[in-house]
Amino acid sequence: MNDKIDVLKIDKNMTIESVDENGLVWLNPNQSPFKLVGFNWFEQDKVYRRFPLNPDPILPEGVESLSNCTAGGQIKFRTDSCRIAVKVKLPTRSMMDHMPNTGSSGFDLYLGDSERQTLAGVARFGVDDEEYTHEFNKLKSSVMREFTLNFPLYNGVEEFSIGLEENASLAAPTPFVDDRQIIVYGTSIAHGGCASRPGMCYTNILSRKLNRPFINLAFSGSGKGEPEVAEHVARIENPAMLILDYEANCTSAEKLAETLPEFIRILRDKHPTTPMLVVSKVAYAREVFDKKCKDYREDCKKIEIENVERCQAAGDKNIYFIDGEFFQGEDFWECTVDGVHPTDLGFYRMAENLLPEIEKRLV
Repeated sequence: MNDKIDVLKIDKNMTIESVDENGLVWLNPNQSPFKLVGFNWFEQDKVYRRFPLNPDPILPEGVESLSNCTAGGQIKFRTDSCRIAVKVKLPTRSMMDHMPNTGSSGFDLYLGDSERQTLAGVARFGVDDEEYTHEFNKLKSSVMREFTLNFPLYNGVEEFSIGLEENASLAAPTPFVDDRQIIVYGTSIAHGGCASRPGMCYTNILSRKLNRPFINLAFSGSGKGEPEVAEHVARIENPAMLILDYEANCTSAEKLAETLPEFIRILRDKHPTTPMLVVSKVAYAREVFDKKCKDYREDCKKIEIENVERCQAAGDKNIYFIDGEFFQGEDFWECTVDGVHPTDLGFYRMAENLLPEIEKRLV
């Protein structure tokens, strides 16, 4: 008896369809009227990268490498094309045992304007592919619609083009409610681990809900609050808000106490009145049964509160502590892949709870 199950033969929805490129024109998404979001140094370096090439000061090794991950990047546009496709060249495969390739190396497409955006498709490709072409769901009628493409979370993008029908119209997207960028500095969670697709990273969820641009400067295992990183973050002009969510990558409460005051000071030197949120990390499943882990959280939270209150006492009226412990709900352990990194449910709950904290402090 052969017990091997071939799901691809049983369920055709599990297969990857080949793309018929006939009738498609391939366009450079870096040119008008496409709008590129999330890459502050793109005009300078012409690469999809979250920090500049050849940075001065030099970035820590982990941040330097992970800057090539395109987390938080978006392409926005309007078109009446019924067919939308992407042609992508990745620098490498990005294979993790607890995160789908659709999240780490894929694009997803959203349809709709600021009132409502809905998922219109997710790029699928072979697990060994470093190049792929994918056509999203075909639409039935040719009318002008608003689209947002979200970049891969845990891989880079070397080359990228968008395929539209030959005679389709193309126009600039509807403007954001405010073009000033909200900057998030953090760890693997804000980076997007382990969302099933890019649109479910909490920075992308918040971008949809707020109709504002975000810059995702979170670096998996490497959000340690180094002053060199703060120097580069501070160079981003006129941000709408600064969010610091890096507690989880500090190796000790003492390290958080050492780095946080200087990180805040460097940002405040350039952006003295920009609203700033210092956010404590979400609860980990282990905290339910590991007192040491729970105590560590409380020690870090105390340090964050003390630093925020010290700044407020010195006259900073736009810095706030936000307690993120239960952002994923009372049953937070149900919101993770591995007890730490959120599933899509975890990211959605985080965004829902962070949203009002951001809204009431934006100016």
